[in-house]
Amino acid sequence: MSQIPPLRPEYEIALQPLTDLPLERELSLAQRLWQQGWLRKSLILAALALLWEVLARLQGNDLLLPSFLQVARALAEGLASGELLEKVAISLSVLVQGYLIGILLAFVLTSLAVSSQLGRDLLSTLTAMFNPLPAIALLPVALLWFGLGEGSLIFVLVHSVLWSLALNTYAGFLGVPETQRMVGRNYGLRGLRFVALILVPAALPSILSGLKIGWAFAWRTLVAAELVFGASSGKGGLGWYIFQNRNELYTDKVFAGLVVVILIGLLVESLVFALLERVTVKRWGMQR
Repeated sequence: MSQIPPLRPEYEIALQPLTDLPLERELSLAQRLWQQGWLRKSLILAALALLWEVLARLQGNDLLLPSFLQVARALAEGLASGELLEKVAISLSVLVQGYLIGILLAFVLTSLAVSSQLGRDLLSTLTAMFNPLPAIALLPVALLWFGLGEGSLIFVLVHSVLWSLALNTYAGFLGVPETQRMVGRNYGLRGLRFVALILVPAALPSILSGLKIGWAFAWRTLVAAELVFGASSGKGGLGWYIFQNRNELYTDKVFAGLVVVILIGLLVESLVFALLERVTVKRWGMQR
């Protein structure tokens, strides 16, 4: 006969409330400041500027490497005179046109790819052909087709945006769970409504990544294209500003133009894309 194990008596221990301990840990002023992302990034930029100034003074040749203070002075003069602002406006106007056209074409291609087998074959074939092709390599062809003007720039910008954005968007569409697709079909969504209301919100992290990659490619391509063939229709952007001052040996202005290129990239990344992520994917819990 098996023995019945002894039963242990149950008991409950009442814990005293910890009323004398603080509910949150007090952070020092230095710790609170260090948690600010803008401050950490500002310290990194200040350290880089200090290193630049030291290297320039050790080099001792303003033609090869102007100091940070000289470049800051040239930048301030260019902004005060309005010359740099005019160049920025010219470059950004062309960039926005090419960027928006590239986004529209990428959306059309990916919509076809998720709708039919022929669309998938078309997207995979075109991306395999043209995605490895550098946009700047198409500039001679663009000059033959569109002449020396904004049309050539917009053509190479569309090429630089289209394929990376289409690939990221399509990869995001493929990653949409089947349950969400079934919800859309149960509601009777088909075609563009299905893409816009189900696939795009679910694939938004991948789409935003593609938009950021396309923006970076487009910005680099635009500056490089302006450096290659200079001004278009008598007006030049930031690339032409850098090229012209390099020919005249104004190295401080060359670096000032490069700094403006970097600052625009930082502003777009920190303001535009960060705001989009904060009000969409981070707010919806799709991204940490």
